[in-house]
Amino acid sequence: MPRLLALGIESTAHTFGVGVVDSDGRILSDVKKTYIPERGGIHPREAAQSHARNAVNAVREALADAGVKIEDIDLIAFSQGPGMGPCLRTGATVARTLSLSLGKPLVGVNHAVAHVEVGKLVTGCRDPLILYVAGGNTLITCLVERRYRVLGETLDIAAGNCLDHFGIMAGIGPMPSAERLAQSGREVRPLPYKVKGMDVSFSGLLTAAEKLLRDGAPLEDVCLSITETVYSMLTEVVERALAYTGKNSLLVVGGLARSRRLSEMLGSMCSDRGVSMYVVPPDLAGDNGPMIAWTGILQYLNGQTLTVEESVVKPRMRIDEVEVGWRG
Repeated sequence: MPRLLALGIESTAHTFGVGVVDSDGRILSDVKKTYIPERGGIHPREAAQSHARNAVNAVREALADAGVKIEDIDLIAFSQGPGMGPCLRTGATVARTLSLSLGKPLVGVNHAVAHVEVGKLVTGCRDPLILYVAGGNTLITCLVERRYRVLGETLDIAAGNCLDHFGIMAGIGPMPSAERLAQSGREVRPLPYKVKGMDVSFSGLLTAAEKLLRDGAPLEDVCLSITETVYSMLTEVVERALAYTGKNSLLVVGGLARSRRLSEMLGSMCSDRGVSMYVVPPDLAGDNGPMIAWTGILQYLNGQTLTVEESVVKPRMRIDEVEVGWRG
């Protein structure tokens, strides 16, 4: 089979990413244009407007970095969900335009599946338990009968959202600010520890940490307390999932995979259990175009393409909605 080239468009949240990947798994380009709000968290409409302003230049840069022309691209992939509706619609519009103008196949990609698949690509792990932990998503999954089944997940907010929200409220900014300040903390203060089977809950923990800060606890101590509690909860549910599934490897993907402290805690637990741990590289941990392009290739080869009429975005799309036929 001749080599295929895919252009992937990622636009679920604050990052408009464009990447070019070939069917041999080589990442040829990775361009990111990130919306940074003046204050507070991400405003979906403003982020979408930022994506629209950056889209043309991002595509041009990705093609130039890859050393290819737009006519060389064999398929267009885009993040179909989950994510922020206005942001998803912007990326989908760009993808549809390219697909129609070039006469190339269109592939809608599940954002969570893409994180997993690019992690498998670059680490080489084959059948791991997966911890996907990021600003907007926290779940534990593994492949069972051609679908990534959810073994555990957050019951409210994601781990990354919890730590980002705390940092913004405390005036130090989103991650990794809280983890960086935690290194100077001296005392771990008690915070709500909510684990239910393999599910976790972070909203009460966040509220309690904010109250600790308002009551005068040193910022460094509160940062230490919230990060240690969040990471301890994640480590506990991952260990339980490893015991349940009998997996001998763990793959960590998503933006929070960059956390050194989380990797230390998970690594210690895996070492005790004789489990191999793989962590996606930092440049591919956050949202990016290559993960969409690579997953688009896998889906295309499995016959999973869309017409323009079918390419509606799905802000609440779950990882277990996708049939992973290429992993059969």
